[in-house]
Parts: sequence; C-alpha cells; structure tokens
Amino acid sequence: MRCEQTISEIFEFRDIRPEEREQAADIERICFPPHEACSEKNMYDRILVASDLFLVAVDKKTGKIAGFLNGIATEEERFKDAFFTNADLHIPEGKNIMLLGLDVLPKYRRRGLARALVHEYSKRERKNGRQKLILTCLDIKVKMYEKFGFVDLGIAGSTWGGEVWHEMSYEL
Repeated sequence: MRCEQTISEIFEFRDIRPEEREQAADIERICFPPHEACSEKNMYDRILVASDLFLVAVDKKTGKIAGFLNGIATEEERFKDAFFTNADLHIPEGKNIMLLGLDVLPKYRRRGLARALVHEYSKRERKNGRQKLILTCLDIKVKMYEKFGFVDLGIAGSTWGGEVWHEMSYEL
C-alpha cells in the first residue's frame, strides 16, 4: 500500500477564478505580516487585469485554495515597488514576470507545494514565451529560492514594507 500521495494527486493547479479573489486576499493576510501583505483592493485589481498570471493550488479534498503564485508581465528588467500597488503596469505580452507573492497556507507548508507552484508556473510561462521571473524576498528566503533555481542579484531597490529585500531572477 502506498503511503504518500504525489503533489498532483493532492492539488489541482490552475488559473484563479474571479469568485476566488476574496479567498486569495484572505490567504495573503495569513501568509504575510500587515506591512508586507497586498491590500484587498490591490489583490482584486491584480486578479481583474492579470488572472492568467495567478496559479492556484486547490486542495482536491476541500476545493479550497491551499496556495498560489502571482505576478504581472512587463518589459522591465528590475523590480520596483509600484508593481505591488499598480496593476496598470501589467503589459500582457511583456517578456518578464514580476512575481508579487508566493503564498502557501501554514497547514500545507513543508510538503513541496511552494516548489511545485514555482515549477508549474515557470513551465507555463516558458511555454508562453516569457524570458524571466523576477522577485524580491527577505534574506531568510534566499536559500529556498536558490533551491528553486533563482539567482540572487543582491539587495533590491525595493523598500516595500520598510524591509531590506533581495532581488532574484529565474531565466526561463
């Protein structure tokens, strides 16, 4: 008898649906401290203009989102804080994706879900002709993202939430 299920047996990976926007905003508030979390309005705006750049992992048993990865497309090469708050910066045919959040609910962590979200997202965006995924993260998360294949570009220009961030890039 098999004890472990694979990620794809447990979760469905797909684009977010408009009716899931409140669920996404709630997950963001759980996963990030208030000074770093995306506001409900900004989350809704992102979903409205770039729902195809949200990848959700839905728990097949509950039908609820367990985690998600989201971003906006751009021609920019460097991350700027305005990407967090201005969904109008989204350029649908942009060559790069600025990743704005990797959210995994606490009860689903340490099971490989974050890695699976990044893997599925990068595979999909490579097929869509994108060139790079770019993100910012705190020092404590650099090693995790390096394990996912990202390269640390050093301290970012971002001062979001009054924090010091690393900018990281993943070549597709």
